[in-house]
Amino acid sequence: MHLRRRGLLACAGTTLLPMGAGAQGDWPNRPIRLVVPFAAGGAADSAARAITPVMTQRLGQSIVVENRTGAGGSVGGGAVAASAPDGYTLLWDASSHLVNPALMKGLPFDYASFVPVSLVVTFPGVLAVKQDFPAKTLAEFIALAKAKPGSISVGTQGNATAGHVGLLQFCKRAGIEVIHAPYRGGADAARDLAAGAIDAVFITTVSAGPIVDSGRARFLAVATLQRVPSRPDVPTLAESGFPGFDSNEWAALFGPHGMPAPIVAKLHEALTAALADDGVKQRLAQIGAVPVGSAPADFARFVKDGREQMAVLVREAGIRLD
Repeated sequence: MHLRRRGLLACAGTTLLPMGAGAQGDWPNRPIRLVVPFAAGGAADSAARAITPVMTQRLGQSIVVENRTGAGGSVGGGAVAASAPDGYTLLWDASSHLVNPALMKGLPFDYASFVPVSLVVTFPGVLAVKQDFPAKTLAEFIALAKAKPGSISVGTQGNATAGHVGLLQFCKRAGIEVIHAPYRGGADAARDLAAGAIDAVFITTVSAGPIVDSGRARFLAVATLQRVPSRPDVPTLAESGFPGFDSNEWAALFGPHGMPAPIVAKLHEALTAALADDGVKQRLAQIGAVPVGSAPADFARFVKDGREQMAVLVREAGIRLD
C-alpha cells in the first residue's frame, strides 16, 4: 500500500515541509514562463525559440517565451527577480547580466542573486570593414589606426554591449584609438557599414554575416579562441597576435534567487538534451549560435569572474549609458 508523504512525515515526528517544498519532485506540473529581456527576432530570442520546443518535450510542460524589453534588459530581469523561486519563471539573459550591475545604480534587485543554470550558446564577435576600406588584413587595420589615431569609425550594437566591451579590449591590446559609433543594435550598425557611413563594425557574425555575404563588407577577424565553423576562412584575433582574446555575445539560463537544486538539475538535463538534438543544432547554426551547455557550477564561476572583470573595465574605460 502506498503511504501518503504527509503520513510518513507525521509518523516520524518531523515538522512538515513549507508549502510547495515537497512538490519539487512533481515539477513541472504546469507551463513554464521564460522571460527574454530583449526584442523578439533578435539573436538571443531566436536561440531561445530554437531550444525550448525540445525542452518542452523533455519536461512534459510547455515553455512560453515572453519578451519583456527595456532598460538594457533590467526590466525583464526585475520581473524574474520578483517571481517565486518555484521553477515556473526563468530568465534568458545575455552579457548585459554582467554589465548592468556595473552601470545601473539603484536597481530594485541584485543580479548576483540569480541562480545560474547554464551558459547555453555564444554568438561570436567579429571585426568587419566596409568593402572599399584600404586595410585588407587585421595587421593593416592596426597599422592604419596607429598612423591616423581617431580617424576610423567603428560601430557596435550600443554602449556597454558585448561589442562595445570587445572593441575596448581590442583597442587597448592593439594600442590604437578609434571612433566608437554606438547603434541601437547590430543590424543597424551593419546597415550603415554596408552603406559606407562607417568604416568598420565590432558586432556578431549573426549581424555582420548578411552584408559580408552580399559583398558589401569584409571580415578581418573573429573574436573567438577558435575559428567559427560557419566562417572557417576568417582568422581569429587570438591567432592574429592577441592570444587568449575571446569576446562573444551569449545567451544563458537563470532562475530567481532560491530556486531549488533539483529543479536546476532537471532544467540542465532538458537543456543538454535540446542542445544534442540534430534539429536544434541546425537551427542554431542558421542563426550563427555556437552551442555550449555548461554545467551550473562552471557557469556560476563564469558569471562571478565576468561580473568582477566587467566592473573593472567599466570603471577604467569610463563607460556610460547614454
